[in-house]
Amino acid sequence: MAFGLYPGHSSLLTNVKIHIMYAEDRKAVNTTLKWVFWVGLLLIIVVLGGMVGCPQYNVYQQKKAGEAKLREAESSRQIAIQEAKAKMESASLLAQADTVRAHGIARSNQIIGRSLTPAYLHWFWIDNIDKSNNVIYVPTEANLPIMEANRLVQKQDTTRQ
Repeated sequence: MAFGLYPGHSSLLTNVKIHIMYAEDRKAVNTTLKWVFWVGLLLIIVVLGGMVGCPQYNVYQQKKAGEAKLREAESSRQIAIQEAKAKMESASLLAQADTVRAHGIARSNQIIGRSLTPAYLHWFWIDNIDKSNNVIYVPTEANLPIMEANRLVQKQDTTRQ
């Protein structure tokens, strides 16, 4: 029942107010529905994008992980090659040092060998016996050291000839 200026009558103004009120409510409802539609559409797009994008991202991520492993393997290989080259250089230089050392020892032995005489070796042996605190047992034959005995035998052989 509509009320106008007095009871029982409806006024045009009242009808217009009600109509305006319904129109504003419809605009508000339409605006709300538009927002719900766009938010829902955005949510659907995000969900579908995730469903499509996640597997592609996983493939991308695995590809990058594989490339990282490949680079690490290449780097490890290069390091191993460099270490092997360093060892080879080191071995070559050590071999050269050993060769130089061997030549030096050979020259030293030649010089020492030319300067050694039986008399010097005999004196050196006796001199070192005095410096030693060890007891030396000398084998004897007829109370002569075997070294002396052999010398005498050699002299007798030369006198018999």
